[in-house]
Parts: sequence; structure tokens; C-alpha cells
Amino acid sequence: MKTAHTICLAAGAALLAGCTGVDIARLNDAEPTGTEFTQQLTAEYTDLVNFEAVEMMDWPDAGRFADKGLRTSVGAAVPPERIEDWALPAESVAELTDARARLIKVLDGGSRDSFPVDAAVAQARFDCWIEQQEENHQPDHIAACRDEFILAMATIESALPPPAPAPVYFVFFDFDGDELTAEARAIVDTIADDAPPGDGAPIAVTGHADRAGAGDYNLALSTRRAVGVRAALESRGIAGDRIVVDGVGESDPLLPTADGVREPSNRRVEIRFQ
Repeated sequence: MKTAHTICLAAGAALLAGCTGVDIARLNDAEPTGTEFTQQLTAEYTDLVNFEAVEMMDWPDAGRFADKGLRTSVGAAVPPERIEDWALPAESVAELTDARARLIKVLDGGSRDSFPVDAAVAQARFDCWIEQQEENHQPDHIAACRDEFILAMATIESALPPPAPAPVYFVFFDFDGDELTAEARAIVDTIADDAPPGDGAPIAVTGHADRAGAGDYNLALSTRRAVGVRAALESRGIAGDRIVVDGVGESDPLLPTADGVREPSNRRVEIRFQ
């Protein structure tokens, strides 16, 4: 392990940055404690700090990551960098925002314990990626951090159980009717209670009809049914701009029948959280 004296000599000008040079030296001399994750994250931040300080002569970012490395070296699980703390090119914000959300999901989902090395690599490469993306003049460095982040995330995510399918709710209607029955309104109450809070994911509301009657009439009827369910959801506090309404008539029966057959299970609206 390099000593503080060696780092100060190698970094030379880093001493001019005052506390930054001291923190870099302390990090290189640190003997990490804590979990396997925080110890591995300390090692990752140490490599990143030395790269920024010694090779790139980027003292501000080296100091930023040295501070994080010092905290992980005593067992603190520091969070990945926040999007809003960096002056990123506009075209990169969406991708990095999505990447951070994926990272937070696996970290909070237990990967610090179940995949400590991969989780630490993913966090450090994300921080490296966002720092390089702000500078935005070394595409090879950006790509290297991004690709290693993606590889570490793929290792973690491939071992996670698949997400449970979103529930599907059914609201049924009387023949040739678009008014919600008492039973249908009770189901709408349940949907409103189960819906993700706030301005969350869209809610698909799709109307259907059975095969009795003309196709064009059934298409309009199925749409009226869906619009009625949307109105009922809105009356229960669900924002209308979250609700995506569609009517498909008799084209997608729950129970296939011959033309002209009155089938109660096909007179329905399906509601899905997307």
C-alpha cells in the first residue's frame, strides 16, 4: 500500500489543493472496515481518486470522491451521485436518470449484501460515468465507465427474481349497458385504493363488448364503458391524465364465441397499472 508521503510526492501539485491532497493521502493509507460492500466501494473510490488526481490532475473531483471513499472506509454506505448536482449535457440526463434509478433499486433491494462486489463496482462506475459525462470531452472514458456500470448491473439484475405481473381488474356490464353497477363501483373503489400514489405510472382502461350486435356499435359501446370507468376513477381521486382510455369493441373477447352470442364475460372493462 502506498504511504501518504508517496502519494504526496506522486501527486506533487495536489498539495497545492490543501485538504484535497491530505484526503487523498488519508484514503490511500486507510484500512477499510465495515461490510464487504463498503470495503469494496472504498477500493473502487480509491482507484477513481488516484486516476482523477494523478493521471487527470482533476483535484476538485478527486477531492469529492476522496471524501466518499473516506466515509465508506469506516463502514458508511454513501449514496451514488445525484443527477442534479452535476452540470450534465441535456442529451445525457435521461439515460443517467434511468441508470441511477436502476442502481438505487438494486441497492435498496439488498444487492449490497447479496452482490457486494458487483454492487460496489456499479456504484463507483456510475459516479465515474456522471463525472466524465459532465466534462464531456473524453468519449473513451465516458464509454468505459458506462460499459462497466452496465456489465455490473447486468450481473446483479440477471439474478433477481422477475417482477410480479401487474394486476388486472375487470369491471363487467349489463347487456347493451354502459352504466356501472353497484358491484362494478365496488371494484372501482378497490382499484383506486390499489393505484400507485401521486402522479405515478399510467393506468390503462380498455373497454370491450360481446359479439351481439353490429361491430361498429360494439366499438362505440366499449369506448363508452371505458370512459365511464375513467370518470369513476377520477371521482375517487385518480388524476385523469394518468388514465389511458381505449375501446376495442368485440375484437378481443375474454371468452371467444360465435358472432351474435351474448356473453357476459366479454362485456367488460379491463384496468391495468402500467
